[in-house]
Order: sequence, then C-alpha cells, then structure tokens
Amino acid sequence: MTRRPLSTYRLQIRSQLTLDDAADLVPYLVDLGISWAYLSPLLAAVPGSDHGYDVVDHSRVDASRGGEAGLRRFADTAHEAGLGVLVDIVPNHVGVAIPRQNPWWWDVLRLGRGSRYATAFDIDWRHGNGKLRLPILGSVAEAALDNGDFVVDTTASDDAPDGTLSYFEHVLPLAPGSGDLASDLPALLAAQHYELRFWQDQNAELNYRRFFAVSELAGIRVELPDVFASSHREIVRWITEGLADGIRVDHPDGLADPGGYLEALAGATGAVYTLVEKILEPGESLPPWWRTDGTTGYDALGEIDRVLVDPDGVAALSLLDAWLRAETGLAEGQSWPELIHTTKRMIADGLLQSEIRRLVGSLPYGIVGAEDALAELVACFPVYRSYLPAGHEHLSEAFQESRARRPDLADAFDELQPLLADARTEVGVRFPQTSGAVMAKGVEDTAFYRWTRLGTLTEVGGDPSIAALSIAEFHDAQRARLASWPHAMTTLSTHDTKRSEDVRARLSVLSEIPERWSEVLEELRTIASTGHGPLDALLWQAVVGAWPIASDRVLAYAQKAAREAAEATGWQHPDAAFEEGLAAIADASGGAARATVERFVAEIDAFGRSNSLSAKLLQLAGPGVPDVYQGTELWDHSLVDPDNRRPVDFAERARLLQALDTDFGRGVLPPIDDSGRAKLLVTSRTLRLRRDNPELFATYRPAVVTGPASAHAVAVDRGGVTAVATRLPVGLSRLGGWGETQLLRRDVAAVDALTGRRIEPGPVRVEELFVDYPVALLVDAR
Repeated sequence: MTRRPLSTYRLQIRSQLTLDDAADLVPYLVDLGISWAYLSPLLAAVPGSDHGYDVVDHSRVDASRGGEAGLRRFADTAHEAGLGVLVDIVPNHVGVAIPRQNPWWWDVLRLGRGSRYATAFDIDWRHGNGKLRLPILGSVAEAALDNGDFVVDTTASDDAPDGTLSYFEHVLPLAPGSGDLASDLPALLAAQHYELRFWQDQNAELNYRRFFAVSELAGIRVELPDVFASSHREIVRWITEGLADGIRVDHPDGLADPGGYLEALAGATGAVYTLVEKILEPGESLPPWWRTDGTTGYDALGEIDRVLVDPDGVAALSLLDAWLRAETGLAEGQSWPELIHTTKRMIADGLLQSEIRRLVGSLPYGIVGAEDALAELVACFPVYRSYLPAGHEHLSEAFQESRARRPDLADAFDELQPLLADARTEVGVRFPQTSGAVMAKGVEDTAFYRWTRLGTLTEVGGDPSIAALSIAEFHDAQRARLASWPHAMTTLSTHDTKRSEDVRARLSVLSEIPERWSEVLEELRTIASTGHGPLDALLWQAVVGAWPIASDRVLAYAQKAAREAAEATGWQHPDAAFEEGLAAIADASGGAARATVERFVAEIDAFGRSNSLSAKLLQLAGPGVPDVYQGTELWDHSLVDPDNRRPVDFAERARLLQALDTDFGRGVLPPIDDSGRAKLLVTSRTLRLRRDNPELFATYRPAVVTGPASAHAVAVDRGGVTAVATRLPVGLSRLGGWGETQLLRRDVAAVDALTGRRIEPGPVRVEELFVDYPVALLVDAR
C-alpha cells in the first residue's frame, strides 16, 4: 500500500542549507507537526545553483548540498523521527551553462551525432547542418574572431583529448583531430560539432529544445527507455534503498508524453507517492489516467486567495487601472483573454520563435503560412497543453479562435488540424510541448506583470478574470478536491510564487478599500514614478505588500517586474533611461515615501493578518496534503524569486515554538503582533491535530453560519473538527462586528485547539469564538 503524507514542509536544500543542516531541523519539524519533509532537487547541479533545477549529473547527489552521506544521514534522521521524505526531481531538462560540468552535454559537443548521448538531447540536427548551435557569442562570429576573443588550448586531458576552445567564461571541447587546426581559427571552428552563434540568435535559430526560453537548460528525451533509465537510476535507488518515500515531478508539461513518463516512473519505483507540478487552468482537470496522487497545489492556492477577495473592489480597481492608463497615454486596457493572446503571440514571435520554427521543420510536408499559423494557434490555446489522444476539445477551440482571428490563414489551419490532432506525428507530439512553454512565458512571466490591478490575483496558476469566489463556490471546489484528488498537495507559498502568502493576504485588503488605495497611490506616485501608471501600481503594491522591505529588494523586484512585462524595458535590451524611474521608486521607498507607506500599512496590517491567519487555517485544515513553504509558519513578506529563497532563521522559529508551547500550557496566548507567533500557533496546532488525529479530517461538509455577518465567515466541518475563518475583515468592521451571527453546531461540546477554550454544546456566537483570533479550530469532545 502506498505511503502518503498528511502534511509536508518544503526545504530549499543548497550550500547554505545542506542535507546535514536539514537533518538538524528534523526535531523542529516534528514539533511543528509535520508529517513529511519535502526537499528541493538534490542531484548534482551547476556550481553555485541555489535551486537545483539545473542538474548536470544524474549519477550523484550534489556534493555542495551534502552528497550521498548527507542524504543518508538526513533520511535516517527523518525516518527515525517518523517523518517521510519527498524529493523534487527534474526529468525535463539539464543544466548546460558550464558544459564541462555536464558529462553528457560535453560528450555531445566533442563528438556530435557520434556521441552515445546524442539522442538523449532533443536536438534537431537537420536544422544546423548537423551541428549543435550554441548562442554564446557577444557579437557575430566574424567580429569575435577579429577581436581575438577565442583561446585555443591543445593540452590533452581525460575529457578533452584534443584540447579546448575558450570564449570568455565558456570552455568547449575540441572535436577529435581538430587540434591540429589551432593556427587557423576559422578552419578550427568549422571542424567542430557545434556552431557558435550570436546570443540573440537563440530566439529564432536555436536547434535544441530548452526549458522555456532558458538556453542554459537543455531538454532531454526521457521518453526513450535508455534515457529514462540513465537519468533516473539514482532517483530510483533513493526509493528502493529507502532514502526517499515519494517524488515531486517538476514541469511534466515539457515532456513528450507525460502520462507515459508517469507510468514508467511508477513501474520503476513501485508506484510511490508522486506529485506533479502541473498548472491547471480554471475548469481544467488533471488527466485521471495519470499515475499520480495530484498536483503541487496552485489550484488550491487560487481558491483560498479568492474567497478572501471582494469582487466589487476589484471592479473599482479596474476603473483605477483605466485612469492610470489614460493618464500615462496608454491604449485602453485589454480584457484578460485579449491581453494573454497579445503576450503569448509576442512570445511565439520572439523569445520562442526557435520552438515555433522547430514545429515547422517537423511537418511532414510544406504548408504555406505554417509558421504564422502555428504561432497563432499556440497564442489561442486555452490551456497549457493537450495530452493526445485526450484534449481534442482544447485543440478544436484553438483552431476555432485562430480561424476567427486570422481568416487569411484558413488553408494553413485546414492542413495543420489533422496533423496536430495525431499523436503519431512528430508535430503532434511537439506542439503540446511548445504550447505549454508559450503559455508559461506569455502569461506567468509577461501578462502577470502587465495586469496590475491587484497582485493577489496574478499568482501562478491563477486567472485574474476570476476575481473572487463566493463561500458556496469555495466549498464546491474543496468538496471536488476531496472527491477526486484527496492526496494532492495544497499550498500557499512556493519557491516559484510571485508573492508570498502574507503579501497576497495584505494586498487582498485593497479589494475592500479601492478608493483609499487610489488616494495613497496618487500620493506615492507624486513622490516617485516611472511615468507608467499601471507599472507604478504594481511596484507600490509590492512595497506595501512586502513592508518592511529594504530598497535593494524593491529595486531587484522592480527590475524583474518591468523587464518581464516587456513594455517599457526588457531583459535583452534594457532601457536605462526608463529604469531610472525604477531606481527612483526603490530609493523613495526607504526615503521620501517611507512615512506614507508606513502610515498606510498601519491602516491595513491588522486586516491583512486576519486574511493570513484565515488562509493558513483553511489550507491546513482543508482537503489534500497541506505544504508549508520554509519559514512561512511566521509572517513572511517575500516577493518573487530569488527574494523568496532568502535564508530562514530556523533557530528563532524553534525557540518561538518552544516558548509558545510553554505559554500555551499556562493558558497564555500570543498576541497578533509583529513576531508572527499567532501564525505559528495556528500552524502548529492545526498540523499537530491533523497528524495525531487524521480521522477527524476525513469528510468535508460546509458548516452553517447565520446572522447579519454570515457572509464574513467561512466554516467547514471536516468530520470531527470544525474550522472557522474570517473573510473580508474591512467590511466586517464597517458592519460593526459579528453581532448576533452564530455558528450552528451539533449538541456536543468542543474545544478550540487554538486557544484551549471550551465551547458548550449547540450554536455559538461567532463573536465568542473570535475573542482572541479571527479563526477557530473546534475539536468535538469525545
């Protein structure tokens, strides 16, 4: 029988937090109430990588992360303490930023198609005259030759018998026999199995599949049995030797056949607990035939956020956005569907044009207008990808919309449709891989930074056109989760979220006070502005949401946000003059605007903390397997990576938890203050209750709240535990509080696990429940 966790705690394993360090944290995780530890990728990665998704060697645990000995010590320590171990793996791609670190890639560079690893990489040898194109040159090759930027070293070594070719920091192997051409650089370059290209050629001329638009991450073909075996041998060993108990699969949408991959993985591991990092669009379901326990929980995140958002306020924020656009001289704002069509098409024609051209090259015959038509189809595709033979309805929808938008390409669409619908064709396999990449880059990494009304809604996996969920809609979503994917992960923060849970919780307050936010934003923009109103709104929201925040963190976020939006500046061609405005906002956040920000945050902080505690309780007590991202058991006001990967003070958290337990035993409760102890209380008490009494969380029934403020409470009976949370706290305050609002209960006594207070049988006034906190966790007396 498959062992499954009741909860998880994500740890970012790197040189600053090694596996040995993580082993020392096991007692704290146990005290917190965690069921399994959840580790970021462990295989050898590019030196200095702080995330591990750039694997360079599948045969060993990264030495800088603790190596084999560290993994064994951690696993032994965790298992002795009763914790399971969930490990993140990366099947889609490998890191090639430093070729010599990746023995497979190095061998292909040296031997070309003659390398035994040539088929492991998804390289189109037809496009490039049999050479692998490397976009590393800072200028065209001829200019680089004239500038003397190449260094040839014919000294033999074990991995480079004929020597190496260096271009600045890039070191490449020489092909067999080519070292004799060292004195004739053009001839030497022509003799290699790689072709050096200008770095900007990666957008249109690359001939290997990448992870999205990251040329330093090369796709591998795990659909081939030998490649699967070679790249998973170490991972499978972790399972068979009991070093790990479950697997989290990164980016399955990049694979040629995700369902087939999961079948192979289940066969190799004995079908251990397996999660997939799969983004589901609203209304989309995880393929039911996949051998997985569910997703990593972005869908749950979106549901919890939206039940705490006021839809009327979002409408008002949209009016503010329209005013900002007009004031800036921008065109009228697009609807969300139109915006993402624009950004996805931009990505298909720009950053990922190489991938579109790869599709054209994989067609069995020439089709007039194919490149234009394929770019339009990926821009119109309604979800990340299809999984042929399933998903024909999404393909049909894309063709229907494409034909409506581009009737001039009707003939091309007619020829493409049967080819894309057939999983036996190369283009039918590659199109879904490409549509997912275009969706990720066009939506998450571009449109999310252009749609700036309310930052809460532009989170990974979210659709900001769905601004809020009613209480009834929220309950429906949770019941569906329990019925269909009861062991799927749920989350509020991850290493990839655009904003941490507490930033989003604070920003959700803006949906209740749009007029006040408009006044504050105007005041802040008077102090510092980029001249681009919607971007100003995004950046000042980041400052408010993450406050207190240092100016350097604001600047790092501002540069990333503005360049991802790709409206006034960009990654490949930054506009220095425009980015002076980004620096002005960053400087002002810690200077001229500081008092304004502090006053406004003081106005909304209590409401934001109410939202934070409510979201945490609804997640931890809700259906699925709740994950706690490292450090978020206290307040965590982080922005997008790498900001959300800053070091965590675990010693402080352990000290606070121990003190909390001591105080709780004496009947002393922590206040809701800057320390975050109130959040630690909610987290630890809910996790412990779930771990020690899982039978109390077996069902899901909405609890009934009646009275004048009933719309401000979300309550659910899990089968022995009732969780009650506050929503829209500003509106509740304006209403004058809970009044006679009641939670209807069975005729049985209960104890609030968060306070230790006894609740008498029968209905209870919500005001009585929320004397200390805006949440309650009632355990039926036995």
